[in-house]
Amino acid sequence: MRLSVVVPCHNEEDVVTLLYRSLLVEVAPVVPDLELVFVDDGSTDSTLEVLKKLAADDDRVRYVSFSRNFGKEAAMLAGLRTATGDGVVIMDADLQHPPRLILAMLEVFEDGVDQVVARRTRAGDPVLRTVLSKLYYRLMNRMVDVPLGDGQGDFRLLSRRAVDALLAMPEANRFSKGLFGWIGYEHVIIDYENVARAGGASTWSMGRLLNYGLDGVMSFNSKPLRASIWIGLLVVLASFLYLLWLIANALAFGIDVPGYITTVAVVTTLSGIQLVFLGVIGEYIGRIYMEAKRRPHYVVSTDNLGPGRGT
Repeated sequence: MRLSVVVPCHNEEDVVTLLYRSLLVEVAPVVPDLELVFVDDGSTDSTLEVLKKLAADDDRVRYVSFSRNFGKEAAMLAGLRTATGDGVVIMDADLQHPPRLILAMLEVFEDGVDQVVARRTRAGDPVLRTVLSKLYYRLMNRMVDVPLGDGQGDFRLLSRRAVDALLAMPEANRFSKGLFGWIGYEHVIIDYENVARAGGASTWSMGRLLNYGLDGVMSFNSKPLRASIWIGLLVVLASFLYLLWLIANALAFGIDVPGYITTVAVVTTLSGIQLVFLGVIGEYIGRIYMEAKRRPHYVVSTDNLGPGRGT
């Protein structure tokens, strides 16, 4: 079969050649019909020049370069659109996704599985990070409508029909971890131990991780909106009970001097809840606004997709 390997790249000049050589050593001898698709996500270093050289020297290498940084989700989408293989592997360029694991994934894939997912174990991770990660996925799985597995990232092997199902969803706000679960299809999990980056530095800051987590919550359910209704009703009920208590207290003991603290507490509490709900509603409206614009997910600056291919 024809196997495509999709690799999103952002400022990976130090490692992209190492990944290419590793794929040739580990995968190419077993998969003669191999296609390597690199997506340059607006890198500011010499990543694009490295990819151009690889493509010039090897017909198996294809690349797409964005006009600016559009994010990993857009890069993966471009790679899936470009890939022509019967099976498509998505992996990072920093060698934290071991190329040798692709062979084990292929063995499972040959049994007719549509998704072979590589799950990173937490061995060697700091205790705090492990606890926070497990807590995050537990909370996420309570909120979102599709299952999200701890340690299951983008490193996976997809069948052609799974890729086609992903490409059939044109939504602008993409959250691939949720999309992989949403399309269904049988999947098998293969565990692997964490591997250090081969070079460079990660661009995933804490802020970006938090925003990515928020994307997951907002993209696959409307539970925050439903929760705002229930919390609003609970606040109304609490306010009503508090009013009854004030009336009963006034009838029993007379009217006291109005309490400044009570008034401020009630006003600030209700105002805070209203602002939170407005933020939740605004987030959904903003996403609807972005979807309605129908802008492209990315803009291609240069490409090398082979004879007869186009963007």
